[in-house]
Amino acid sequence: MKRLLWIDISKGLAILVVAYFHFFRTYFQYGVLPPSDWSNLAASALTILRLIWFKVSGLGFHAVGVFIILSGWTLMQSTMRRGESGPVAWGGWYRARFLRLYPMYWVAHLVYLVSPFVARLEPVDNRIILSLLGLRFIDIQLNFMYLNAAWWYFAMLIQFYLIFPLLFWMARRLEPWWFLIIACAAGFFARYILLVVWPQNGLWVLGGFAICRLPEFALGMSLAMWHRQSSARVEWFLLRGPGFVVGLILYPAALQLYHGLYPYIFCDFATGTCCMLEIVGIAGIISLSSAPAKLFGLVGVYSYGLYLIHQPYVIWLGLRIREVPIWMFLLICIPTLAVLSAWGMLLEKGINTLVNKLVSLRKPAHA
Repeated sequence: MKRLLWIDISKGLAILVVAYFHFFRTYFQYGVLPPSDWSNLAASALTILRLIWFKVSGLGFHAVGVFIILSGWTLMQSTMRRGESGPVAWGGWYRARFLRLYPMYWVAHLVYLVSPFVARLEPVDNRIILSLLGLRFIDIQLNFMYLNAAWWYFAMLIQFYLIFPLLFWMARRLEPWWFLIIACAAGFFARYILLVVWPQNGLWVLGGFAICRLPEFALGMSLAMWHRQSSARVEWFLLRGPGFVVGLILYPAALQLYHGLYPYIFCDFATGTCCMLEIVGIAGIISLSSAPAKLFGLVGVYSYGLYLIHQPYVIWLGLRIREVPIWMFLLICIPTLAVLSAWGMLLEKGINTLVNKLVSLRKPAHA
């Protein structure tokens, strides 16, 4: 399958934003911005920059929604290509997804257990069995954020993969707009039930019950279909400025959805979509320069590894630099993210190579 470089760049930017957000939250959890100083132009500019930094950094978790959208896009794109030559062999499809997800996920557990410089905030107990299985939504309050809170995403992702054949079947038989409308209706209804009618632990809405995040995933699938129909039009909107401007204009309205229980039903979809428009728009600019495009694209190709291993490291370091000034935190942040990206890349590439070799060794035995 031909990879879209700007998709890889977008994934690279999104995972770096998520890792930065976890680093920022740990470092600045109890921090206070210096008093505002409007005495002169330079002091006023510094005050404004601090406020912008604080507000924008606090929105970093919206990049998770970007990952959900891009996951829907890339999964739909690859499966449509596979379906061009005939019916999709879903048994082989599930096997490929299992080999793609679980080995690296298990290695991330091993890295957490043996690696130095990681924050171990909870004891290792029998909950690790459910974590290794990916079933972190069982007894959700105890297990969903266990050991490495970022792994909740894995529990949501395997649910989407489980129901993907049904979603694929629906998407192929409906127009993208109708599929998106129906998927959004299902997702918003699930959120309404769990938030209003039968209030449950908020972790279910976060992703413990994947249908609550179906609108974002379905948007990605619909975008893949629209891109297939007219790649030039979709890429013009997303990469050449219009999408970025639309996202920037709508973002303040999306943030207002946090105020109130009923508006929050639509909040994750709205903020994730706006954040996606911003990140993909920046990816479009980066893609115009060869060296940065290759660098961020490479991070995106191996974003799964960085996602799985980054949080315990940035928490460990963030707890130790809380007293440093903001400018020093930003200087520390850049090499930290670079080292973690390289480490995640090394692990993921190594595991993928090993799994591919083991699979190829087994093939002659079945012949």
